[in-house]
Amino acid sequence: MPLSQPVKTLATEIFSGLATPRSLTAEILLRYGEWDQLATLAIDPNHYRSSEAYWADAQATSLLKKYEDLPTSFDKKKVAEDLFILCERQCLRTNRHLYPYINDGLLSRDFDPQNYSDVHRYIWRVRKIIADILGPCPDLVEGRFGPGATFGDKGTLTTIPDKMSSAPTFTSDAWPFLVPWSGTMWASACVVIGKVPKSVPGNRFTTVPKDSTRDRGIAIEPSLNVFYQLAYGKVIRDRLRRWGINLNEGQDIHRALAREASRKGHLATLDLNNASDTVSRNLVKLLLPRRWFSLLDSLRSKKTFFKDQWHLLEKFSSMGNGFTFELETLIFLGICLGACPEGVAGIDVFAFGDDIIIPSNRSKDVISALNFFGMTVNKGKSFTDGLFRESCGGDFFRGNRVRPYYLKKNPDQPHKVISVLNGLRASCSENEYRWLSIYPSWNFALKWLPTNVRRLRGPLALGDIVIHDEQRRWVSSWRDGIRRLKTYQPSKFQFVDLKGFSPDVVLATAVYGMPVGAGQILARDPVLDYSIQEVCYS
Repeated sequence: MPLSQPVKTLATEIFSGLATPRSLTAEILLRYGEWDQLATLAIDPNHYRSSEAYWADAQATSLLKKYEDLPTSFDKKKVAEDLFILCERQCLRTNRHLYPYINDGLLSRDFDPQNYSDVHRYIWRVRKIIADILGPCPDLVEGRFGPGATFGDKGTLTTIPDKMSSAPTFTSDAWPFLVPWSGTMWASACVVIGKVPKSVPGNRFTTVPKDSTRDRGIAIEPSLNVFYQLAYGKVIRDRLRRWGINLNEGQDIHRALAREASRKGHLATLDLNNASDTVSRNLVKLLLPRRWFSLLDSLRSKKTFFKDQWHLLEKFSSMGNGFTFELETLIFLGICLGACPEGVAGIDVFAFGDDIIIPSNRSKDVISALNFFGMTVNKGKSFTDGLFRESCGGDFFRGNRVRPYYLKKNPDQPHKVISVLNGLRASCSENEYRWLSIYPSWNFALKWLPTNVRRLRGPLALGDIVIHDEQRRWVSSWRDGIRRLKTYQPSKFQFVDLKGFSPDVVLATAVYGMPVGAGQILARDPVLDYSIQEVCYS
């Protein structure tokens, strides 16, 4: 499918406005349809001394890098499948490498670090840190539903009542969780409608869009497994928070730290390649307390249905598992703290998934430790010196925000055009030089909107229901002493009628916290239409 003409014209306008050698290169590649080269352009911030020069080239380099409809020649699904196999081979090597340490007495209660090598003492220190963070493992937790698909619930049939109306699925090692599950409202609903839990060998591999060169591989878990995976993921999240790692606000914290580090250089930001897919099972067994490992191991899927056959996994868990994100955060935090003794109190060592922040003077030790445990540091996204730092979607050069705008979807609807306009403006960060270079293309995209929508200006705080602009351009009115702004937001939604579900399923749905007013609930991806509406804004 060829690139849409509006997108091509917008990209050309942006490249022309940036007016740098790199933007000229991108414009030429765009003009002659060299999509693969355009998608794989790279940039190194260490080659720059000015934040503005870097931002302009980064914007030209990255504009279409994540555009889903860029007509590259890459078989994006195959790339994701090949990467799955590659990561499994990497985990196999790690499992073999770590196996001797598991049998060296490290897991015994009477392990004496003084009688072993420096490597053993380091592993013991990481184990102790992780054990201190986790604390005791709870025997009973309250299960939780997630928003996505499960092994037996596909497509749009993934609301809570849909999941409770199908036969629950679980892996054979998760059978002990049938006992606490039998006392839930979900189980009661299943009894009434005659649905019996069904054992399955594992999860199912699938892909979701990532960028213009490849898809991202994920796994769809059995419903009962993920019900308790999410519950224990929350427990780990709460234990991390007590230690000072707040995953609910982690992205903002990491961005603030990255900005400061780009000024002072005292912190390094690390990113890992395929982090969740390279956490091997022996790594988790080696570092987690015995009780925690046993429990999480019983909940994980040990096989993946991949390319029409079952594949025995070398990794511990993949994206799609309800505790993967919290577990990888915990493991990477422990590895870094073990290599940074001064950071054991939680100072200057932070993790948010595979986004890691550590003292710069400890970066070599941490990278060596991560490599030892089977991780691969992404050299293109890791920064231990220089003027640039990147973490959790925040790019900073000498304290200045230099994150470029990524066009991801075709702006074929007004609400998508508003998102493009706001994204372009945000990349300028109220910088007059950048705004002058972006404004012609911003104004070009603005003309895609109907006149009545084009006038809907407002503050950043309202998100993409308004076009972000100066206050003097806001369309507002006053009634009863309250200012009201005109916005463009969802007005029509798709609902699922609960009349087709068992009364026990409806009751259980309400108990699990989903509103069931008027006998309906919101469907997945529910927005059907948008309209101009007023909101109060003081």
